[in-house]
Amino acid sequence: MRDFYKRALELEEETIAHRRFFHENAEVGLDMPKAKNYVMKTLTEYGLKPELCGHGVKAVLGKRADSVLLLRADMDALPMPEESGEAFACKTGQQAHTCGHDFHAAMLLTAAEMLAECENELEGMVKFMFQPAEETFEGSRDMIENGILENPHVDAALAFHVAPGRIPEGLFMYNSSGVMMSSVDGFRISIKGKGGHGAYPNLTVDPIQIAVRIYTALEGLIARESDPEKTCVLTVGKLQAGNAANIIPDTAEMEGTLRTDDPEERKLLVRRIRETAEGIARLHGGEAVITPLSEVPPLICDRELTEQLAGFMMEMSVPGIAPYPGMKANASEDFAIIASEVPAAFMYLSAGFDDERGDYPAHNTKVRFNEGVCPIGAAGLAHCAYRWLEERSRR
Repeated sequence: MRDFYKRALELEEETIAHRRFFHENAEVGLDMPKAKNYVMKTLTEYGLKPELCGHGVKAVLGKRADSVLLLRADMDALPMPEESGEAFACKTGQQAHTCGHDFHAAMLLTAAEMLAECENELEGMVKFMFQPAEETFEGSRDMIENGILENPHVDAALAFHVAPGRIPEGLFMYNSSGVMMSSVDGFRISIKGKGGHGAYPNLTVDPIQIAVRIYTALEGLIARESDPEKTCVLTVGKLQAGNAANIIPDTAEMEGTLRTDDPEERKLLVRRIRETAEGIARLHGGEAVITPLSEVPPLICDRELTEQLAGFMMEMSVPGIAPYPGMKANASEDFAIIASEVPAAFMYLSAGFDDERGDYPAHNTKVRFNEGVCPIGAAGLAHCAYRWLEERSRR
């Protein structure tokens, strides 16, 4: 059996260099020219023939298309400052890899390099997916619409995500028995009122007052209308209106997300958000327009595939490697869109520290990730792909 972990250790400095490039040149959203060009150039150097796929990059390895496994890595950052203290922190002060997607892209590049070295041994094909805009829940759909799951048709998919914090190194976390991560329905509520002088509110329709009443009512949906036995979280993270203390503005705008692990609760609450906002605005003489920003289902991994790949992970010679089944999180992941199309598995890899460096969570300005996960992740992707194709060919 090939020892991909041994080879990944030999390539560890290279993987870390990839990671630091993405980190220092952090980009957000769909348009990621630096990351895209770097991936295209690096894959070409490894002997692959990468192609653009929507706003992302794809490539394939293997001679036969009777079995195809997709390996996916997101590569976008977040629109926020970084205070990690790392020498390779993003210099713009406006973007930061505080979720670890720089690791995902770096590990997949090294996995591609290792699989290219043994392409003639592959019992099928591996398709590589370098995806933008996971944080805005646009990237998977963009690449699916541009054919990432076809030509050749994808039979199954795998993705890794690194996890910071005080987590033991070598842990891999997964869920083969139910919902692993919540759905996410992002929304914008645009409120139209009638502006005027702050001294004469009776002559206006105050959109700020309407927004506040909508905000309070949305909290009531979770408190009184959602099933307490289900996971339902509704957060409004943005509320903007006006630019002067003595002027009542014409408009206000709110943005938020709904997350749940239950399809029926999701359907109910999406409808009630719209009814609540429109009704309250109308009651106070204004108007509310609701715009969906994201529509991502819960992440449900394929039971058989996930258990099989977890078994492959335990075959590797990684010191202290250990499974953690049954993981569940309120956070959301647009890999769920891929998982709704083909059998898929998603795993978290521990990338934390057992000292103060592990005190900050993902999406925090001071979060730090342990680069010791680089060879583990790269080897895991390559080994799982190699073994899955091998086992499938025996059926």
